Amino acid sequence: MIFMRNVQKLSLAGALAAFLAVDLSAADAVNPPAGFKPLFNGQNLDGWWGAGTEDPRKWMALSPEEFAKKREASIEDIRAHWRVENGELVNDGEGLYLTTDGNYGDYELVLEYRTVPKADSGVYLKGVPQVQIWDYTEEGGKWNIGADKGSGGLWNNSAGAPGKDPLVLADKPFGEWNKFRIIQVGSRTWVWLNDQPAVINAIMENYFDRKTPIPPAGPVQLQTHGGEIRWRNVFLREIGADESNRLLRGPDPDGFKLVFNGRNLDGWDGPLNGYEVRDGILACKPHAGGTIFTKQEYGDFMVRLEFRLPPYGNNGLAIRYPGSGNTAYDGMCELQVLDNSHPEYASLDRRQYHGSAYGMVPAQRGYLRPVGQWNYQEVTVKGSTIKVELNGSVILDCDLSGVTEFMNGSAHPGKDLKRGHFGFAGHSSPVEFRNIAIKSLD
Repeated sequence: MIFMRNVQKLSLAGALAAFLAVDLSAADAVNPPAGFKPLFNGQNLDGWWGAGTEDPRKWMALSPEEFAKKREASIEDIRAHWRVENGELVNDGEGLYLTTDGNYGDYELVLEYRTVPKADSGVYLKGVPQVQIWDYTEEGGKWNIGADKGSGGLWNNSAGAPGKDPLVLADKPFGEWNKFRIIQVGSRTWVWLNDQPAVINAIMENYFDRKTPIPPAGPVQLQTHGGEIRWRNVFLREIGADESNRLLRGPDPDGFKLVFNGRNLDGWDGPLNGYEVRDGILACKPHAGGTIFTKQEYGDFMVRLEFRLPPYGNNGLAIRYPGSGNTAYDGMCELQVLDNSHPEYASLDRRQYHGSAYGMVPAQRGYLRPVGQWNYQEVTVKGSTIKVELNGSVILDCDLSGVTEFMNGSAHPGKDLKRGHFGFAGHSSPVEFRNIAIKSLD
């Protein structure tokens, strides 16, 4: 995903904030804005349990019985440090963090909070820290670690990473209520603090394992320590695939050029009779396929597209394809496009699942949308490196020049190609593609 200059960021942030404006002044704990649901009922702690800063994948892997014990064991601590007062959640600055029973994927979260001097807090997204809340004054004693920049940043991102520091200082004085609007699609995160853009389209890093994305779904956690904090009007709206794809694609083409016009296969070559064009969609025909490719060649480039898998769907992105041969071996690589969920694929080599550089480097699994929904994917090819971002999460980031072990010991003579065509390697199933655009990085 392309990050805009600061002025463009702020302009886009303002436009998006206006489009998604939510009026909390007219809301209360049990009457959320249209499209939202309350996470806090204004009366008690139903729907919440307690967890600390711990990798959510570990407790998600527990059996139902083991998790029930863990959840029940947390309730005593929650009751000791959390209470409901005048329709507000109140924490004394200690104890476990309030954690939703529900796990959420793509969503918009809005809430208000009020804190005190020297307190430190945050909002964990999908169980991962965090959207930062803290004392932004010099008296708070944390200017040396960024508190002077204010709240709202993804503070646990790596130093210098987009989103770590908020774009603006927007905290209100102590004693006043602050308002967050947070959107997260995959790992891509937007944050507004008091209607000001703090984070725009930045990847939230996985604090527990920076080599893997944050989980595809997880709880909202209200983290607190060091002083009393109050929360109210905590509402969430789940975002569907089409809206998520629009957010990820963004309004600005930023140098991308469509390589599929939606009407025909002008500009393409190869076994074109194995594909069909309908309603702006390029689809492989059932029991047909082969590798079709752009007439134009590319060296370094980015491609972004949407695809939809049928059950048992199998296709691939041809990267630096020479125009003949098997793109998985004779091209730089084939990036798998595959229905990972199908039982027929349960025993594949790890390097055969969706997003993998076929036969060479495996991609992270678990980030495809259900079969039948449109997925959004971006691929960046620079030199010998390839990065695949699926639905807002980076599932592959590798350097093929260092690969020495291949599936079944099969050689990949094309992996060091510096230039070639982009295409689709059809494997007899009706996988669909649309909105295919490429930006040359040469």
